Amino acid sequence: MTNDSPAKSAERAAPKSYHVQNFGCQMNVYDGARISEMLDDQGMTAAAKEHADLVVLNTCHIREKAAEKVYSEIGRIRKKHGSDAMVAVAGCVAQAEGAEITRRSKSVDIVVGPQAYHKLPDMVRGARNGQPQVDLDLPGLDKFDALPRARKSSPSSFLTVQEGCDKFCTYCVVPYTRGEEISRGFAALVDEAKALVDGGAKEITLLGQNVNAWSGEDHAGRAVGLPGLIRALDKIEGLHRIRYTTSHPNDMTGELIAAHGDVSKLMPYLHLPVQAGSNRILKAMNRSHSAESYCDILRRVREVRPDIALSGDFIVGFPGESDADFEATMQLVREVKYAQAYSFKYSPRPGTPAATMDDQIAPEVMDERLQRLQALLSEQQLAFNRSVIGRECDILLERTGKLDGQLLGKTPWLQSAHVNMPGLAIGDMVRIRITEGRHSSVSGEVLNEVSA
Repeated sequence: MTNDSPAKSAERAAPKSYHVQNFGCQMNVYDGARISEMLDDQGMTAAAKEHADLVVLNTCHIREKAAEKVYSEIGRIRKKHGSDAMVAVAGCVAQAEGAEITRRSKSVDIVVGPQAYHKLPDMVRGARNGQPQVDLDLPGLDKFDALPRARKSSPSSFLTVQEGCDKFCTYCVVPYTRGEEISRGFAALVDEAKALVDGGAKEITLLGQNVNAWSGEDHAGRAVGLPGLIRALDKIEGLHRIRYTTSHPNDMTGELIAAHGDVSKLMPYLHLPVQAGSNRILKAMNRSHSAESYCDILRRVREVRPDIALSGDFIVGFPGESDADFEATMQLVREVKYAQAYSFKYSPRPGTPAATMDDQIAPEVMDERLQRLQALLSEQQLAFNRSVIGRECDILLERTGKLDGQLLGKTPWLQSAHVNMPGLAIGDMVRIRITEGRHSSVSGEVLNEVSA
């Protein structure tokens, strides 16, 4: 597949406007925000979804046919932004596909991996002469040192604290596209969190491929893990809420579990992927936990925070999954009772061990199993949302709703909550009584005035 653009001049004009389009996970949202801040720092201005001089596709490689979706989007860029737009493919598809992207699509000027996007301004300058630019270096923490210090905040903001993965699950491309596990420095993270709060953030979600693998040294030079960082952020005046995602069961320490019980700003929500309920399949996945050890972690978390909302990830149809293996997953779900969860059919990722395993599962079998699992998870999510009817809680208003005067926020349990009351604004913290629970959201009545 090719997508040839018109011949490019020997020297193109420097782009004055940009558009960043994010695909996939929350870490890509964070990276996209940092790319935008960096381009702002270069004197460019954000454009609408059309007619930008520079278009950055910040890609994700986790889902099936991720690369093909990116090539399709490249083909649409010319219609949206014109034949002279400069195109950069960033993120995990860029890392996985490399220079093959510029060979398949002559429209692409820049290919830059997720650990090298701080070099984008120099690559833009290099691309102006018509020479494709490719940088797939994995230089660790270099990009964070090179990014602008100023941050743009939203009421609920993301903060990447850790990147990469050393776990090498047999189905996963992350170790190959994001590199080894690295942790950002404690002081830099505290400073960035303070900058986000100064800019208006009231909630910060700490991000990482294995966020609870974060480690560093605090201001006193003491070795600390994620719970130590959380306790430091807990002291920031003006910060109301702390969350973190995504966690690995192998790094769920007793100290982190304890933090859920005694750090009031740490919200009662835990996303802890299990992937399967069968120990045989977990071993084939190279997961370091068993179904029993995973459930024991959740039991301990519930002991210190009984109202916690639990979330997880599931893969259906991993190679060799029998009916009994799938039933073990269903039984684990029945035992845990999730507030919400994410579930997907297994899809082979090129270069991963699972892609060449024997006994790949037929698509129709995966479809049937996924439907059964999602029906159970949906039933549990509805039950959880109805279980909080009558509770009072604070919500942070983040965006407008579909109805006139409606605003949406998040409860402490990460449910979308709808409220309607004149005088409220995005960024307000308000106390509500939950009056209705639906499959994907709750509604409530406002009980008090806006809090700071």
